[in-house]
Amino acid sequence: MPRSPSAKALPLVLLLTFVWGTNWALFPLAVKEVSVWTFRSISLVGAGVLLLAIARLRGMSLAVPRACWPAVTAAAFIYLVVWNLASTYAAVLIPSGQAAILGFTMPLWTVLVVWLAFGEKPRGRMVIAMALAALGVVLLAIPAHADYAAAPAGFLLGLLAGLGWAVGTVILKRANVPTPALVLTGWQLLIAAVPLTIGALWLGAGQAHSVSWQTILVIAYITVVPMAIGNVTWFSIAGLLPPGVAGLSSVMVPMVAMVTGALARSEPLGPWQLGAMACSATAMFLALRK
Repeated sequence: MPRSPSAKALPLVLLLTFVWGTNWALFPLAVKEVSVWTFRSISLVGAGVLLLAIARLRGMSLAVPRACWPAVTAAAFIYLVVWNLASTYAAVLIPSGQAAILGFTMPLWTVLVVWLAFGEKPRGRMVIAMALAALGVVLLAIPAHADYAAAPAGFLLGLLAGLGWAVGTVILKRANVPTPALVLTGWQLLIAAVPLTIGALWLGAGQAHSVSWQTILVIAYITVVPMAIGNVTWFSIAGLLPPGVAGLSSVMVPMVAMVTGALARSEPLGPWQLGAMACSATAMFLALRK
């Protein structure tokens, strides 16, 4: 009996939850000695080259249909450029777990974008899943209002990251690019790296200095695991599921980020956060249920 798309996506969702959820607490370490632009340009270039090299070694064609390039480029700029810059700045300005929560309002934005742009109104259990995901965000935001008031830019950038991710994902899903996720992810990372590299060179002009091994190792880990493996996993999930369902499949990522932040950086983890985790886990179950 063939497995349903949701059944195929579940192991990928669990992998993505761990890989991306444990990533947020590392952002402040990655930008201690380099700018956000430099950090992100290095990680995107490194991850893109790595993925395309692996695809080539596996005998895959690196070609993307010419008609698909506009959509692939637009999605890369909206999703990867906006997401990577906004989410990193947010994680520096406010606690990393709270930044993850705001960034992963993406599922709600995705459903709203699909509804407003294409008239696909959510129904049944998807409405309940959306409501639970929104409740989870509210439960996490209530005890964090002081952090948001102290750094409103962090709050707004976190929301912008989620919106950018949602719009880019919808564009890519609608384009239906017939290219393996490994190849598609590699090209999108390199496309997004272009403006980030230009910004890094401009902002870093005349700022040559040594960088510690800790920063190098942190950036190397983020490049290989969250950026390379994580993005391939995400695009594989997006290829299997409708945009709204794919978005809701990621709602547990900020929960893992909260636990990681509590363990690594003594960020808050109490009844509010545990209640939000329960809401998010239920939302993911409803979204992926056959």
